[in-house]
Amino acid sequence: GEIVALIEKALPEPYSIFTYRYFVYNWPQHTHMAMYEGKCAGVVVCKLERHRDYFRGYIAMLAVDKQLRGKGIGTCLVSKGIRSMRGEGCEEVVLETECSNSGALRLYENLGFFRDKRLLRYYLNGADAFRLKLWFPGVDYYT
Repeated sequence: GEIVALIEKALPEPYSIFTYRYFVYNWPQHTHMAMYEGKCAGVVVCKLERHRDYFRGYIAMLAVDKQLRGKGIGTCLVSKGIRSMRGEGCEEVVLETECSNSGALRLYENLGFFRDKRLLRYYLNGADAFRLKLWFPGVDYYT
């Protein structure tokens, strides 16, 4: 309940309960929460799957309570998600974020993500998205 409420407030897309279940039930080890004063302050929801001949991590959702943004919670959660996926052999991480979401773009780019492509009218509201990627140096796939 707390995770769903936080994500619904923070993200522009409406997700069904089945979307949450898909990620959290299949990859519970890649869902991380930050707690503050007994409440969920933030959450990152990720998955890890084989993609072609390597393992690709995907950050499906990141949400931080609006009142607690700017304190490093999002960076901490994303870093934790990346570490958990790397621990299982992840070779790259991808995600999508709205082109107009300067806070998210800054967070991800500060962590080493780059803009791979622009996805036109990606969201239900008609907004474009950037697909962001993070490569891990030294992984054979990229050499």
